[in-house]
Amino acid sequence: MASPALTFVRRLCWRSPCGARPTQAVCVPAIHLHMTAATMQVSQKDFQKAQEQLKLLKKDPGNETKLKLYGLFKQATEGPCNAPKPGMLDFVKKAKWDAWNSLGNLSQDDARQKYAELVSSLVSAESASQKKEASPEEGRHDGYETLIVTTKNNITKIMFNRPDRKNAINHQMYREIIKALEEAGKNDSTIAVITGNGDYYSSGNDLNNFTNVQPGEMEKMAKDGAVLLKEFVGHFIDFPKPLIAVVNGPAIGICVTVLALCDLVYASDRATFHSPFSQLGQSPEGCSSYLFPKIMGLAKASEMLLFNKKLTAAEACAQGLVTEVFPDSSFQKEVWARLEAYASLPKNSLAVSKQLLRGLLWTFC
Repeated sequence: MASPALTFVRRLCWRSPCGARPTQAVCVPAIHLHMTAATMQVSQKDFQKAQEQLKLLKKDPGNETKLKLYGLFKQATEGPCNAPKPGMLDFVKKAKWDAWNSLGNLSQDDARQKYAELVSSLVSAESASQKKEASPEEGRHDGYETLIVTTKNNITKIMFNRPDRKNAINHQMYREIIKALEEAGKNDSTIAVITGNGDYYSSGNDLNNFTNVQPGEMEKMAKDGAVLLKEFVGHFIDFPKPLIAVVNGPAIGICVTVLALCDLVYASDRATFHSPFSQLGQSPEGCSSYLFPKIMGLAKASEMLLFNKKLTAAEACAQGLVTEVFPDSSFQKEVWARLEAYASLPKNSLAVSKQLLRGLLWTFC
């Protein structure tokens, strides 16, 4: 049975006394206003609840997600971006400004709703992760927090393991990759493989590498970073065994440039390759300013390193950066079957052949 209030509204809309036109136009705005007010109340309540839930998350959601949350929060509380654009070298403020500005004229109600939905998805994902009991992986190496390192079937696999941050590389991860390469170079495996856990291969440098640095510490941070980067790249150059990159998703920055130092690069067709150095006020690293022109030609290398062109997997393969591209649906199965076949080859023969190839490369380049 309809409520008295609903019955009254129906009569107000459709009753036409004395032949007058129905007063439908009178009631529709009233109902619309009532529903909008209720929606706003729910949205504001959910928005406040989401802010409290966000504080309870145990895992850092990662830079990309944090920037989305920041932009939505500013849009929800202040409206469209009205702050001046920061300078190119202020990486953190520039990233925050871009996240807010990208929302355009999104209404504050919609921003609150999207913020609440995003936090809800993070809470659900963390809850599911906590319930899932991960069984120990065979051949797993101890002593790593940002990587999963395993040795099995003569293959040492070095997997970037910060999927919640799109495998962004922080200082700890740099050092752990160096350690993993040192161990893989000395153990009994025949080949080493680098790949990513989750939907990204790696999103490059973690923005937190540049945060909380006092003005007086900038020079020291830059010098320390240069030393770490040189050591990191040096371990790729000097690695004594075949080193193969298995690029399972988007790759950005430093993890793209060191691909030229790998012996083979296999990529899923959903992978992309992006080195936005000039966009960030930086210069190419990882020997890319030397090797990329050798691999793809000066013009194509300039397009990528100077003008920030993002390559698809097919484009990267056509230009020689990637060895072969596989359909994402069969990527893991096909690639690992091939890698296991490679790992059955004589270890010493592969190592000697690599030394000869690399020696010729540095002699004649």
